[in-house]
Amino acid sequence: MTKVTVGEAIVRVLEAHQVKNMHGVISIHNLPIADAVGRREKMHFVCARGEAGAVSMADAEARFTGLGVALTSTGAGAGNAVGSLIEAFNASSPVLHLTGQVEREYLDRDVSFIHEAKDQLNFLRAASKAAFRVMSPEHAVGVVREAIRVATTVPMGPVSVEIPIDVQAAEIDLPRDLTPVAPLALPQPSAAEITALVEALKAAKRPIFWVGGGALGAGAEVQAFADLGIPVVSSTHGRGILDDAHPRSLGAFHNSEQVERLLAEADLLVIVGSRLRSNETKTYSIELAPHRIQIDATPMAQQRNYPVSHFICADSQYLLHQALTQLEGHTWVDAQYDQQISAAKQDAVRALSEQIGVYADLCFALREALPSDSILVRDITMSGSTWGSRLFPVSKPLQNIHSLAGAIGLGLAHGIGTAIANPDKKVVALVGDGGLMLGLGEIATLVQEKSNMILLVMNDGGYGVMRGIQRRYFDDRQYFNELHTPSYKKIGEAMQCPSFEVKSLDEFKAVIAEAVAINGPAVIEVDMAALGPLNFSGPPQKKLY
Repeated sequence: MTKVTVGEAIVRVLEAHQVKNMHGVISIHNLPIADAVGRREKMHFVCARGEAGAVSMADAEARFTGLGVALTSTGAGAGNAVGSLIEAFNASSPVLHLTGQVEREYLDRDVSFIHEAKDQLNFLRAASKAAFRVMSPEHAVGVVREAIRVATTVPMGPVSVEIPIDVQAAEIDLPRDLTPVAPLALPQPSAAEITALVEALKAAKRPIFWVGGGALGAGAEVQAFADLGIPVVSSTHGRGILDDAHPRSLGAFHNSEQVERLLAEADLLVIVGSRLRSNETKTYSIELAPHRIQIDATPMAQQRNYPVSHFICADSQYLLHQALTQLEGHTWVDAQYDQQISAAKQDAVRALSEQIGVYADLCFALREALPSDSILVRDITMSGSTWGSRLFPVSKPLQNIHSLAGAIGLGLAHGIGTAIANPDKKVVALVGDGGLMLGLGEIATLVQEKSNMILLVMNDGGYGVMRGIQRRYFDDRQYFNELHTPSYKKIGEAMQCPSFEVKSLDEFKAVIAEAVAINGPAVIEVDMAALGPLNFSGPPQKKLY
């Protein structure tokens, strides 16, 4: 039998699962794993500058590849990853988070061992879909394989595995079975459930679909229903499931007045793989069609917020495909309904464009300059939450990546992970100056990785969205939102990255064309004070203050 360290055995498991990249920060408590990656030269190690960035990069990569892997240190290092694990959990990203632990002899003894943390396993459990501890060298491979299975089984999510350093360094006989594990199969609908959906659709005169991240694989089926006359609203995560250019796409304009009216007046709402999140439903207060059918792959979604008439636990792609075969020849095409759909979409675009002014022009200038298959990654910043989330046109799923937890500061790392997962595409990471400071060091990672990414920094000298909320809800009492702001152009230059600053729309049009032509990283800083105000006071919501 071949003798290997546990660290190498774990790396071989990842290789068997076709993992190409590991995002991490090396440490005395994870070096046996990192050393095996380096020696075997079959996996690329992305040197993140912090554990939060490493997990966010793995999260973004996982959204495209089906499994992202992050390696962090123990204690405070694992703690630094918690916020990013929470985001990955919200996004249902299949992330394997490997972290170290102190030697077993000193574990949970409070002896001040270096990197020791109180109850590390439980804070990882709280932030992850699941968390495991390896206590036996011979058990490590089995635990990691199970962690991968859990992470990739719907509902997917991050799984943390902590491995004491003496376990990582121990030698074992290389297990013979390192083959990839398969996630549990998606639930299949019964014939009765398919019939129930078909009959409800046939009885409806003005049905409407609301699609979310659970329908990312059902694009062809959703388009087929749209072609038959049914309008489609998407969550921001579900954008691109139906091409924005489709005449029955209402995009993510669910808070537009006319779109809300369509949702309320429809005689059937089919909710496909969406959580109907609070910021998209005005904290669950917008009126939806009284007859609702919800389709989701997990029973946990049933009656989670809005009550539904019928819940079907099923793989959305399979269910919709089967329903279409029984609806052949049926149509909901109605000229008057189509006119209302078109008017609602046009009104939503017009209203948002008028609200944000010159930034709508900037949005469309960016879209025009980019290749059609480019990917926009957006942080939770004013531009990201206005034109980035709704106005920027997308035609395919996963062309608009963002934080599902609503956390600032993840955009840069998400952008790097997206670029690593999509080396043949141009990526734009849209961030605000306030959020960027949370992970500023990852610009060095961007440059070191030579990622084909534009870091687009919208600089308004502070927390602009907080200014808007305070203006609207707190009688314009402005506290704690002004931040000392450096020159991001100079920071980019210090990182040896092509960098630009723009103060007008014309300058932006010239610079974005130059940055797109660069096969590698670039930084563009937009001086928002010079460009003009962006009117935004947070997502629409029911009255709180």
